[in-house]
Amino acid sequence: MSTTKSRPSEIVALSGARAIPPLILVLFHYTAGRTYSGFKWFDMPVGKGYLWVEFFFILSGFILTYVYGAKWREFWRASGYVRFLQTRLTRLYPLHLFMLFVILFMMIGLRALANHYGYVSIYDEPYHPINSWPTFVANLFLVQAWNMFPYLSWNGASWFVSVEFLLCLLTPLYFTIARGGIFSAIMLILCGVTGLAYLSGYLGLLGLGPIMKYGLDLTFHNGIYRGMSDFAIGVGLAVLFGAVKARGGASLPTAMHSLLQLAAFGLLLYAIYETGWAHRPQDLYVALSMALFIFVLAFDRGIVAGFFQAKVLLTLGEWSYAIYIGQTALLQFLRHLEVHVFPGWFGGPWVPWATPWHWIEPWALVAAAVLWGYLLFAFVERPSAAFLKGLMAGGRRGAATA
Repeated sequence: MSTTKSRPSEIVALSGARAIPPLILVLFHYTAGRTYSGFKWFDMPVGKGYLWVEFFFILSGFILTYVYGAKWREFWRASGYVRFLQTRLTRLYPLHLFMLFVILFMMIGLRALANHYGYVSIYDEPYHPINSWPTFVANLFLVQAWNMFPYLSWNGASWFVSVEFLLCLLTPLYFTIARGGIFSAIMLILCGVTGLAYLSGYLGLLGLGPIMKYGLDLTFHNGIYRGMSDFAIGVGLAVLFGAVKARGGASLPTAMHSLLQLAAFGLLLYAIYETGWAHRPQDLYVALSMALFIFVLAFDRGIVAGFFQAKVLLTLGEWSYAIYIGQTALLQFLRHLEVHVFPGWFGGPWVPWATPWHWIEPWALVAAAVLWGYLLFAFVERPSAAFLKGLMAGGRRGAATA
């Protein structure tokens, strides 16, 4: 199976749409341990920021189907399946592995400082993710979020990578189901929506299931089912997208695409601001609005699509994985500063939102996340991907000539 030839053209708007969600996720993880500001304009989108993981899982199912779905038979041959997994892991694994060791060295270093100065390291506080050797090994094999442990560990954000790895393993099954055409696509979407409705507790509101405590904020426990549901929606949407495009949907006037995109974006804003606080069954509305938004952007025409085609957003979109996976180290270092450094500077405990300086902190964190993401992309993700692709290409050439 070739991963470089006969590929469909890039959907540029969806590449640019990856730019902003990691930044919202950084703010979400920042506020999760520091309370909220008291301003609705900030707290509502940030409090529901964890739902942008839905965006990425759905987008993953959509893009993989768009790129590889027509070659579904090759995924049932060992060589094609292994090649696909190699291609995906080339992108996902090197940066995950690098950040795992970054967190390990941070833990060693900050514990040494704590021992020297006589205080308790953040890595030994009860609120901190549990870093143990069993969880380290699980992280090495990308199975840490497969309902194996009752807590996050090491680079907590990498639970997403663990679930994404599982979805890669299951991709042939999704693609085979999707070969049933529009009917199968609709069934995949309905199954995905039903899964999210159950996991969020929305079915519980209808008397058809339990009321869940955390909405869709599922990571180490049942995050795999969350990802599988989102991915099913993405695969189904990609099939529908192909069918609509084949029937002339892409040739609609640009103004019509703009209208549909603005309507979908407005629906997303409504779901974020007007369906109640986060971590409730109503979080389902945000996830479904994101799915619709992906679908209408995929036609790559219209005013909103044009916005996401801006060069700066495409660049940030290219760094998005590095920004997301690198944030834990920044958040943990910031926690260390707040507990052990800032009190000495400011004459007391660090209380978020109390002064104008506290408003500067989250935005400074976002800026640092972008810079750190660029460095990770430029010096780890991109070089390692190029090296591994060259290694695999050389191996295939050697096998062909043997």
